[in-house]
Amino acid sequence: MSQRKKAIDTYHELCATGTLAQDSWDYLLPGLRARGLIFGDRPLTTVLRPLLYTGMDWHYVRWRSTVILGVFRKLADAMLGDPDLRAQVYLTEDEEELVQIPAGFRTILPTARLDSFFTILDDGRYHLNYVELNGESPASMAYSDVLTELFSETPLMQAFSEHYHVDTLATGRRNAVDALLRVYFQWRGNRNKLPDMVIVDWEGVPTTTEFHLFVAYFARYGIHVTICDPNDMEFREGMLYAGGRAVDLVYKRVLTTELLQRFGLDHPIIHALRAGAICMANPFACKMVHKKASFAVASDERNAYLFTPEEQEAVRQHIPWTRMIEERRTIDPTGQPIELLPWASENREQLVLKPNDEYGGKGVLIGWETEQDVWDHALQEALTEPSIVQARAVIAYEDFPSMAPNGTVDISRRLVDSDPFIFNGDMVDGCLVRLSKVTLLNVTAGGGSVIPAFIVDPR
Repeated sequence: MSQRKKAIDTYHELCATGTLAQDSWDYLLPGLRARGLIFGDRPLTTVLRPLLYTGMDWHYVRWRSTVILGVFRKLADAMLGDPDLRAQVYLTEDEEELVQIPAGFRTILPTARLDSFFTILDDGRYHLNYVELNGESPASMAYSDVLTELFSETPLMQAFSEHYHVDTLATGRRNAVDALLRVYFQWRGNRNKLPDMVIVDWEGVPTTTEFHLFVAYFARYGIHVTICDPNDMEFREGMLYAGGRAVDLVYKRVLTTELLQRFGLDHPIIHALRAGAICMANPFACKMVHKKASFAVASDERNAYLFTPEEQEAVRQHIPWTRMIEERRTIDPTGQPIELLPWASENREQLVLKPNDEYGGKGVLIGWETEQDVWDHALQEALTEPSIVQARAVIAYEDFPSMAPNGTVDISRRLVDSDPFIFNGDMVDGCLVRLSKVTLLNVTAGGGSVIPAFIVDPR
């Protein structure tokens, strides 16, 4: 039995010991609301156990994530200089214009997240699939930190710590501060002034509670942060104003697509960027790798020349075969030549169809859960609405304990994704962990649960 499995079994045994489980849930449930760990009106967590990794498990995730991050960094650099390559991610005309605006700093990914499934097989081997790169406005860096603090205080974790050394991955807020200050000082050219900062997203979005966690954390560094709706901004006399306050650092959590749908290119943020009056993270150029088509560009045989043999092997190991829906010849996951559309129709049960630029699970079709006529209709629609088709990833599952309505502990299987956070475009540290009882794992879509991750090793 692996060390990780022993740790999980120990935790589950503690759940059946005395009143530890009920006492822990009685501590967690009010603590979630008191600490702002709410998504909309729902508590983020519904289970009693965090994700447990050994030090070796987490070392592997960080190592491979760093290699794949290098692939996307190289891809972004190539796309910036090659309009034909950039065309493969299907930027809109407005987006194409926005990515040309100089950011004033080097990286296009001050903060980002690689969404993945990490499976530890029975024989101890690892299987790691990345399915998306959230390169634009990744949530949960603050949520995960505060969840870690809350779980650490529960009677269950206190008892578990008597058996195992426990280290946390609660580094998201600290690293976010570092990343945003780095790009701000690169843009500004000196460190003589702290930023006047604003977090920008629509009023009432369910992640507003996380914005408030960031406001409180930035205040520790003497940085005043405003939360502002895009409608409440103006650019005048060379200054950007958010809710009437002058700002020069924009932490953009509103999605570029939504901003363009509402305002086109006529928004104060865009005017301020063109004038060089603000630093904005993430810059609009992040759209090139945020588009789901970036996975198609990375795994397409046409683009293998961009990568070293080591990077090509990492793509084969960790990025599921992905293609944009087009009428073209290509190769299938085994390397055999195919006509893409007929092949995608015939192999529905091994594929997922995703819109190129949506979030929250919108428009995603799980091939093995979709009727053939619905699937074929969606493939035809995808010829005019850019979409990718992606090979079925190896999905990770684990048993997690929760409190049943009758007061007993229910241990049941959940789908698990572990999504490493990216900072400064080159560092992997910490992760978002999501659980679900259904295949489409997304908290935004209305299901699932978020938990922290801990590194554990025997005492």
